Amino acid sequence: MQGTIIKGIAGFYYVRVEKEVFECKARGKFRKEGLVPLIGDEVCIEVDEDNQDNHYAYKQGQIVDILPRQNKLIRPPVANVDQGLIVFAVTYPEIHLDLLDRFLVMVELEGIKPYIILNKIDGTKPETYEWIVEGYKKSGYDVLCVSAKQNIGLDEIRQVLKDKISFFAGPSGVGKSTLLNAIEPHLKLQTGDVSEKIKRGKHTTRHVELLPFSEGGYVLDTPGFTSLQFEEIPENDLKFYFPEFKRYEGQCKFSGCSHIHEPKCAVKEALERDELFKPRYDNYVTYYNQLKETRKW
Repeated sequence: MQGTIIKGIAGFYYVRVEKEVFECKARGKFRKEGLVPLIGDEVCIEVDEDNQDNHYAYKQGQIVDILPRQNKLIRPPVANVDQGLIVFAVTYPEIHLDLLDRFLVMVELEGIKPYIILNKIDGTKPETYEWIVEGYKKSGYDVLCVSAKQNIGLDEIRQVLKDKISFFAGPSGVGKSTLLNAIEPHLKLQTGDVSEKIKRGKHTTRHVELLPFSEGGYVLDTPGFTSLQFEEIPENDLKFYFPEFKRYEGQCKFSGCSHIHEPKCAVKEALERDELFKPRYDNYVTYYNQLKETRKW
């Protein structure tokens, strides 16, 4: 039988096959091959027909094969993710575009489709965040403005989630769990209030698990990215993770242009024509210089 690993606890993997979940151990061959099953893996299992006593909460089985992965994240450890919904609040905690762009680079690095979700729009006037929406749409991203509290934009998110494996990411306190509960009430995820003292939320998710979505697909319930550093990217490759630069590829005077110091750079000329979102370009320059400085050591 073929199914999806939706949870892993203490060496047991819980594999969903259609509407049934099996508690499985991984065959020893995976350890010998240095292969660890991940949440989101598509796997083949064999059911232990002789070990199905009523006192077990789940039918027992073994994972005998792990199918080829579409992608793999390290932090959090999960495979075969289709899309990432990057959630920020337009009220508080205050939105920091540097942090948003770091999330986007991480998602682009893994080849995952990103969506930007601006939550809590009920608490502020549109003119305070419309410039962000326009800037990221100009950069080629899908941006959804929503309010879990007032049920605004939730149907759009439901359509995005349908039949996909998705994760929600973003700073604590932006309302990720509240948003998921509003979209899918049966999840009943624990939510945390935003601390008035530090304007940050309390982490409410402790482990990684795929939660089935009623209209098809899964939502990844995860503590989120534990690191937003990307030192593994050579500074000259960073431009490939800013998709708005691709339309100017091959138009610069110098091949291998970094889009920073070189003359007759098509990207810098586009910036002067207001075709690019300047705060995002400024973050690109900052990350490039940071990566370049890291290489010196």
